[in-house]
Amino acid sequence: MMLAPSALQWPESGLLPVVVQHAETGAVLTLAYANREAVERTVETRATWLFSRSRNELWNKGATSGNTQYVVAVDVDCDRDALIYRVLPSGPACHTGAATCFTDALLAPDENAAEASSGTAFAAAMVRLASVIDERKRTAPPESYTAKLFAGGVDRIGKKIGEEATEVVIAAKNADPAELVWETADLLYHTLVMLAERGIALDTIGAELARRAT
Repeated sequence: MMLAPSALQWPESGLLPVVVQHAETGAVLTLAYANREAVERTVETRATWLFSRSRNELWNKGATSGNTQYVVAVDVDCDRDALIYRVLPSGPACHTGAATCFTDALLAPDENAAEASSGTAFAAAMVRLASVIDERKRTAPPESYTAKLFAGGVDRIGKKIGEEATEVVIAAKNADPAELVWETADLLYHTLVMLAERGIALDTIGAELARRAT
């Protein structure tokens, strides 16, 4: 359900907690606060607007540092008194220069859970890479290798896929794990470029893999 800022449950302080989350990876970047004006500006501009309690003023993330955030969506919790800004950051989220404000821990990760989530991490990395590739296709920066691949079309991309596939086989025969990882990553990257060239979404490949896994 789409809501207006006026439909939120504003406390006496006039501030709602805002979790700023990476739209692609799901990583939590910041916990901050926003008043109604900040939320309204965020919705209107798709830039992250918050309210600084220490300075007692509105602030636009990245206005000074250049580390801006494009707001993909704003989610509201069931009680309508907390928000999630799902963003695509152009730089570090934390004033310390870290990618996230959450860099320390009180409880170490469960190794078994971490192992189970490795597939999720791989999928997230593929989604991030596919997003970058799509952006290079759209903007075609002259210095971009990816943009040059797109300029060469299917023939150039296909040639690179063939080369990378051969190098994967060679790395496997050399029994060099680091080389095999590197060449496999190259093959996956060039395959994603071909999918983007042909307009095939990554989800389509995921659906086919899921079908084969049944």
